[in-house]
Amino acid sequence: MRTKTLKKNKVHVVTLGCSKNLYDSEVLMGQLQANRFEVEHETDPDDASIVIINTCGFIDAAKQESIDTILRYAHAKKKGLVRKLIVIGCLSERYKGELSEKIPEVDAYFGTMDLPRLLKALNADYKKELVGERLLTTPRHYAYFKISEGCDRPCSFCAIPLMRGKHVSTPIDVLVDEAKRLAAAGTRELLLIAQDSTYYGLDLYGKRRLADLLRALSDVKGIGWIRLHYAFPTGFPLDALDVMRERPNICKYLDMPLQHVSDRMLASMRRGTTRAKTEELVATVREKVPGIALRTTLIAGYPGETKDDHAEMLEWVEKTRFDRLGVFAYSHEENTHAFALKDDVPAKEKKRRAEAVMALQQGISLEINAAKVGRTVTILVDRKEGGLFVGRTEQDSPEVDNEVLVPAAKSALRIGEFARVKITAASEYDLTAVPYE
Repeated sequence: MRTKTLKKNKVHVVTLGCSKNLYDSEVLMGQLQANRFEVEHETDPDDASIVIINTCGFIDAAKQESIDTILRYAHAKKKGLVRKLIVIGCLSERYKGELSEKIPEVDAYFGTMDLPRLLKALNADYKKELVGERLLTTPRHYAYFKISEGCDRPCSFCAIPLMRGKHVSTPIDVLVDEAKRLAAAGTRELLLIAQDSTYYGLDLYGKRRLADLLRALSDVKGIGWIRLHYAFPTGFPLDALDVMRERPNICKYLDMPLQHVSDRMLASMRRGTTRAKTEELVATVREKVPGIALRTTLIAGYPGETKDDHAEMLEWVEKTRFDRLGVFAYSHEENTHAFALKDDVPAKEKKRRAEAVMALQQGISLEINAAKVGRTVTILVDRKEGGLFVGRTEQDSPEVDNEVLVPAAKSALRIGEFARVKITAASEYDLTAVPYE
């Protein structure tokens, strides 16, 4: 029995997974709002008539979270708390048939590229004039900025091409127009995202044009920081580093997932590189952009990974001293090249190896942060929590990297604005600071 009155045109959107999914949800919400729907994102859903779940299907843990969320809202629908339940995104793209059979309470399943069809199912029109516009879910001073969709890389462990398709770049002029709209609305930081940002432009222009895109975005008035994520190491366009070094509003920051360092593992992963080439690239990045913060992502427990491979990874992490690092336990994904391999590293051992990498990185992060005490840096103030302003340096991306904590009683900082502060203390993943005078 229905316990609350549901608003007929109110839609509650739930987003799971990565920043690319969040961007897609923002585009969806912009279209719904233009069609006169009342839209909310991950707030109290009790009076929303329609719930749309944007799912993730990347690894086992993400898939389970998506399934659990669908089941929770399917139960709410049975109780009359939801009128219509729709599932979209990567998990739906990959397992639509299986999901519709096992969770029939869902009214419709749509894939990653089905926005016009989804809107039609809600008696709404897909408004082409809104391409590039969206309803931000982040604080307005920063925005995720998708420059391309899909991926052409053959990585053995990755199911992204199955869910997102081939690489498709968004034209430079379209992206510049979007950046101008965001800047006019108060956005100060663009977080460039893609499945593979270094491939940008090859499909449209016949050559990699990430450097040209960075220049064009750098010229947009009002944008103080531009941050580059998810750079594939093979075929990395080195001219992008020249632009990063020359333009003050392009953050000295690079998120480059390297996944492993053992030549044997890299070959099996189909990464198209070797340890020697990886080390040469890291050295070149640091030489071309002095002071750059390097973030990487690694995989622990890939099929066939031996204790020696793991030890080599630890030795390399200690030697390379990444500023930021994350690690995933390998997930055996259907229809990927690696699925034909024996998943021979036990789950507990995968977890132990991942934790060993992170424990090593924790010590490295503490040493790097401790060296910053006494320095004066620029931060972007993200929010206020209790008696603290919380901000980030140009070397830190939201949600995943370090934060700078500034006592509010000693400062007059403003959320969404840049400020100069002096670092007074450091821990593994946070810095404490006071306003610079």
